[in-house]
Amino acid sequence: MNESTNRMTEPGNPPTDAAVADWVGKDAYTYWERITQTIRAHYPGIFSPEWLYGGKKHGWSLRFRKNKSFCTLIPEKDRFALLIVFGKAEREKVEAVRTGLSEKTRMEYDRATTFHDGKWLLLAIDSDRVVQDVMLLFAAKRRPVHNKEA
Repeated sequence: MNESTNRMTEPGNPPTDAAVADWVGKDAYTYWERITQTIRAHYPGIFSPEWLYGGKKHGWSLRFRKNKSFCTLIPEKDRFALLIVFGKAEREKVEAVRTGLSEKTRMEYDRATTFHDGKWLLLAIDSDRVVQDVMLLFAAKRRPVHNKEA
């Protein structure tokens, strides 16, 4: 699939929730909502979501960050992907929870390229199991805040 056709590439204003839902499809948007709600519930007031436009090649993505990036949600045609970059200390924490990850996520993690700024993991969020894996990976990236709603 050509990246210029599977990403939301219209310049101008960031996509609306309705546009994202239409683009990624009903099932993928359910996962999109679960991930964003989890971030809000487990990391209340910590991350500022920010739409980024990566040009015609990469299109729009929704990044959650404070001082550094926590994760980036990438709406793609009929699915969505999540990018999370792990620094050295964070990779050690991922190793500690590795056995709790699904085989598919472990394989993707092992295949992910490590650059000077960390290991870049891009996961297609397409099942409840991958969502569970993301929760473990989020906790390795940053410890969740415990509150009554989480």
